[in-house]
Amino acid sequence: MNLDPLLKHIEPDGQIPPVENWQPTQVGQMDLTIAADGRWWHEGSEIARPRLVRLLSTLLRREVDGHYYLVTPVEKQRIHVVDHPFIIVDADHEESVDCWWLTTNVGDPVPLDAEHCLQVTVTPDGEQVPEVPVRAGLSARLGRNLYYRLVEQAELRQQPGGVTEVGLTSAGVWQVLGELPTEAT
Repeated sequence: MNLDPLLKHIEPDGQIPPVENWQPTQVGQMDLTIAADGRWWHEGSEIARPRLVRLLSTLLRREVDGHYYLVTPVEKQRIHVVDHPFIIVDADHEESVDCWWLTTNVGDPVPLDAEHCLQVTVTPDGEQVPEVPVRAGLSARLGRNLYYRLVEQAELRQQPGGVTEVGLTSAGVWQVLGELPTEAT
């Protein structure tokens, strides 16, 4: 995949191009892996330039076949994603609207709201960790440090069936960070 033509499709203000509208005819596979920790690897070497990772992340989408692709108007390249392509690395609470804003490792802001709800799922290592939808079929895992920071802000809610959830309310929506074992409640 030649990156030079991509640069002219990327907005200088960092906006995400309309990858969901692009239907390229050239399809291939690229030796690019996004590791579970959010690092990007090309042909066995880590991509160490944050600007390049950001550029590539704006061209990423997940298709109905469940695979991840880097997409341009003329071509798409299938890549490998170990878990999720992004990690949530920061959160800020906007008190005026009682909403938490999450930030991915590539700089995407994500409001924690009805459209972007936390869901606890299992990682490839078998851990239960919250994830949140970001864009174009892509989602992000909560980073460990941020997870513990949010747990410090969390409250407990008893749910039907005796389950106690740990979570917080954001934009009027209950966001689950996890469940407590029955014997711990």
